[in-house]
Amino acid sequence: MALELYHLDHSTCSQKVRICLAEKGVEWVSRPVDLSGRENLSADYMAINPNGVVPAFVHDGTPIIESTVMCEYLDEVWPDEPRLSPDDPKKRAEMRAWLRFIDEVPSMAVRVPSFQNVFLDRFKAMSVEEYVAFRESNTLRRDFFMRMNHTGFSDDEYENAMLQLRATVERMEEALSREGPWLVGAQFTIADICVAPLFERMEELSLSYMWDDAPAVTDWFARIRARPSFETAFYPGARLGDVYPQLREKAKS
Repeated sequence: MALELYHLDHSTCSQKVRICLAEKGVEWVSRPVDLSGRENLSADYMAINPNGVVPAFVHDGTPIIESTVMCEYLDEVWPDEPRLSPDDPKKRAEMRAWLRFIDEVPSMAVRVPSFQNVFLDRFKAMSVEEYVAFRESNTLRRDFFMRMNHTGFSDDEYENAMLQLRATVERMEEALSREGPWLVGAQFTIADICVAPLFERMEELSLSYMWDDAPAVTDWFARIRARPSFETAFYPGARLGDVYPQLREKAKS
């Protein structure tokens, strides 16, 4: 049975799974999920992913959820080259430590400028009652939408997100300078894959200045973008600027 990927074109978590699929050469069937129509909260989708978020995939009838877990699953089930996890247990532990950090710090932080600068108008158009109903329907993201509120994040919240993103760049610069060319040394791994879409998102949000003084990160990102898997995952329509053209106009100004 073919692997069915439930995803959203411009979702960073969907993008990293698509990069991994491309690296491994795994064929998949696209199952787009309409978040604006709340398809992610439908009974059918919740039966696949009870978290009500994208992505998820179904392989041989079994749902697999959580994007980082999905990437590790792909490398285990399709063990042929290229291998995306180190064979050495110490290096594999290093990779997994990066994965935890990526999930907990920059993945969370980049959502703040994404929603504040791109998605917020959608929520401002709601009445207070509509927003509360939306917030309460997203059980696992309720805290996030409470912090965002109806009118956006506080200045302190936004500043903290920026500090976390900058801290990510600094941590990566140190690691890449010490033992690169990839995050855990000579091997391109799932850690590189999982953080790459966050840098693409940051660039679209005009935050690339954060690595102007980080030459190792700049070189790493250029090499990531040059990989065929990156172009495959970021097909036309898969970038935030494809969906929100005002981002492209802002970048030009």
